[in-house]
Amino acid sequence: MIMKMIVRINSNCEIGRKSRNFHSAAAAVTLLLGISLGALGQSKGDRVISGIVLDQNHAAITGARVTAAGKMVASSASGSNGEFSLPLAPGQYQLRIEADGFASVLRSLDVTSADVERIEIILTVATTTAVVTVTETGTLGYRVEASETVTRTRTKLNDLPQSITVINRQQVADQSMKSIADVVNYVPGIIVHQGENNRDQLVIRGVSTSADFFLDGIRDDVQYHRDLYNLERVEVLKGPSGMTFGRGGGGGVVNRVPKEAGFGKIREINFAGGSFHAGRVTADFNQPLSQKFALRINSMYEHSGSFRRFVNLERYGFNPSFSFTPNPETRLTINYEHFHDGRRADRGLPSFAGRPADVPVDTYFGNPDDSHVRARVDRLAVTVQRQMRRLILTNRTMFGDYNRGYQNYVPGAIDPTRTFVSLSAYNNVTRRRNLFSQTDVNYSVSTGQVKHNLLLGSELGRQPTDNFRNTGYFNNVSASIQVPYDNPLTLTPVVFRQSATDADNHVIASVVSAFTQDQIQFLPRVNLLVGLRFDYFDLQFRNHRNSENLRRTDRLLSPRVGLVVKPVTSLSLYASYSVSYLPSSGDQFSSLTSVTQQLKPEQFTNYEFGAKWDVRPNLTMTAALYRQDRTNSRATEGNNPTRILQTGGQRTDGFEAGVAGNISRRLSIAGGYAHQHAFISSATTAAKAGAQVALVPHNTISVWNKYQIIRKLAVGIGVIHRSDMFAAIDNTVILPSYTRIDAAVYLPLAEKWRLQANVENLTNHRYYLTADGNNNISPGSRRMIRLSLMTRF
Repeated sequence: MIMKMIVRINSNCEIGRKSRNFHSAAAAVTLLLGISLGALGQSKGDRVISGIVLDQNHAAITGARVTAAGKMVASSASGSNGEFSLPLAPGQYQLRIEADGFASVLRSLDVTSADVERIEIILTVATTTAVVTVTETGTLGYRVEASETVTRTRTKLNDLPQSITVINRQQVADQSMKSIADVVNYVPGIIVHQGENNRDQLVIRGVSTSADFFLDGIRDDVQYHRDLYNLERVEVLKGPSGMTFGRGGGGGVVNRVPKEAGFGKIREINFAGGSFHAGRVTADFNQPLSQKFALRINSMYEHSGSFRRFVNLERYGFNPSFSFTPNPETRLTINYEHFHDGRRADRGLPSFAGRPADVPVDTYFGNPDDSHVRARVDRLAVTVQRQMRRLILTNRTMFGDYNRGYQNYVPGAIDPTRTFVSLSAYNNVTRRRNLFSQTDVNYSVSTGQVKHNLLLGSELGRQPTDNFRNTGYFNNVSASIQVPYDNPLTLTPVVFRQSATDADNHVIASVVSAFTQDQIQFLPRVNLLVGLRFDYFDLQFRNHRNSENLRRTDRLLSPRVGLVVKPVTSLSLYASYSVSYLPSSGDQFSSLTSVTQQLKPEQFTNYEFGAKWDVRPNLTMTAALYRQDRTNSRATEGNNPTRILQTGGQRTDGFEAGVAGNISRRLSIAGGYAHQHAFISSATTAAKAGAQVALVPHNTISVWNKYQIIRKLAVGIGVIHRSDMFAAIDNTVILPSYTRIDAAVYLPLAEKWRLQANVENLTNHRYYLTADGNNNISPGSRRMIRLSLMTRF
């Protein structure tokens, strides 16, 4: 298996004092030059031949054996995404590709001093039964070579003029990840937002979002906690991505790639348990039904406690997937998921004197028996793909029915004597049905020395939503009470009813989109990416409280331009420009008023420069500098505070670095570094110019290492560090910096069994992870141990 290490470096041009700016920029330029010169130094000698091994359903085949015989002999194995690489001297070769359960393939290959195009191998199911050899989890590596998400065509990551981090299923397994929050621990430039502890929410390059989540490229924007049990990988794209995904995505997006039915047998069950009464079981079964039909079923059940008193969760998911391949050119995939997530609502700790309150980290505020969060998701996706020589036609249609609600108690300000803390309560229910249909037409053509990969696409979407909110009145009288600071539990009766401002509305969001893109290769080492998307976004808002009907229509043009230049095959230098928009109704379009109805969408503009370098076939590094501007933000007129203007602005300058791959045959690594400066560049309704954006630390670093000591024993060690950051835009409460150490041990018990132990917060360090304002602060977990027993049969 060939793995690569990715290091993303993005520099900040306006951080702190001028001298600091100069040194940061100089360091970034030095590193960029070092990467360029280093790559030029290795341009002689062997060529690196890369490719991918797929089954008839175009699903990746892991562990396929690739052997090249000719002037020299070399071999490799395909990784978790089917990719392989071989360093070969120029000459004639015979490639043999073999995988258990599939017919082998022979292919001639002419390696010259010029670049060799990427090879795609399709293996068909063998007519006789084969014995499947189980390969140890842990040998697949963390490196992913290509993605279809950024350009909607399969493109190598090093040919993409954009920062992207991919967390594959091997890294998910090694670090015992269960949630989106676990995933982004090792993604530079992203911080977890508390999201009121009832949903996934992230701050990406200074932009907070609870809606920029996608499943296989289709919008999955309802607020809930997602699970990883049925995923092949998670792709995190940074910077505005309006050309690919439409509205929103100002700081970036998170795309989950689900597992699909393929033509190799899989029988895998994972039992997990650990601290705080945690218990979880997942199962993955894939069965070819014939040479044209395949079925895959992923399922999960979890019941776990927490280091927080009274807090627990119960969730389960069932995800069958069906594939039909009538011929090598046609593929039909049907994917259904039923998912339920229920947990105790927990808004964390308040603050005092500019810091998190000095109470035990397990202290609960409110009435735990009256606090709950629930989400139910039913989702059906159908994908049809037809390849006709150089033309590929793809349609993805997804219907999702989301029903979620929560009821919680919210801690507020602590009195000056630290005797009492205020407490309020409310509940909220949302019901949404998403229907999206995307159609892509991809066509490859050459005009002389110029190669074009053309994309034409459209998207139709409709999202009806109902929102209803109640305020909690203690003793049916007061919207807040005072509870003792040293014992903030309450049994005071609460009546939940609507206040004068609580939501009760019905919203229909409709979108019609068209986009075009061309990936142009002028020379073997010069690529240009040009794309433009048009969105017609129509929002109809019905306020049941006053029978008011409002409507807002936006016509959005989202361009993207990127240039990639390769001085040598292993080095990519790129520059990019992209734009996204967020309509005035916000990322959840949950409210519209006669004032916001008149406002133009906010605009996000990103400028980025970078380099990506394959140090060797299993090691990749990248570097980038970016500046992102957010404009058309709301501001109040100086002489008339009741008048709203769109003169507000925000800027984020950043420097990022990321790593994923193999340093040596025994040592795997994944992680990243980010230096960001996100601030209000022009006064908004929330803050004056110069204020620091909440939940954006200046520095974060995370590194995970896995070392294979002997064949049947491996260990892992991870370090996460985050500098101070503000809990809210008023910059009055600081979440202190912290360093957390994680560890793991991997022990194969037999050919088909593996035991794994993960320890989070090995030193039991007290720290504060994130927040939702100044008085809703989430502490980090105490030391936590997870044991996993995995079997394959």
